[in-house]
Amino acid sequence: MAGTMMIKIVFSGGLELLFGNERNQSVLIPPFVPSDNSTHSSLSSSSESSTPSSYNDTPSTGETKAADLEYLIYHLRDHLLKERPELFMENGTIRPGILVLINNTDWELEGEGSYQLCNNDEIVFISTLHGG
Repeated sequence: MAGTMMIKIVFSGGLELLFGNERNQSVLIPPFVPSDNSTHSSLSSSSESSTPSSYNDTPSTGETKAADLEYLIYHLRDHLLKERPELFMENGTIRPGILVLINNTDWELEGEGSYQLCNNDEIVFISTLHGG
């Protein structure tokens, strides 16, 4: 689709429970997003089994930046997370104890939140936090 990027999201290790028990999801995001990571524009997402609808609005005010993983994290929190955001995010980033893989590579090797997203990237979130 022109003007949007499709990003495949995978949640595991129990993290999928916070996202409506949907392990595999897809999101559509624009190539440029608000610099403040605002997700006020309606960005569509869906489970992997159906086709996501297209992005409805482009940022109209303020500064923009290339879509990065930091923005995606806010988008997931604001549009897909069903409960307990404190178990997913802490201090503006992913909570410690959650592994993040970008196309099967540790996000620390890819620049963490500053990684610029590309069409068809796969981002995997794996919780390593377990009660006992």
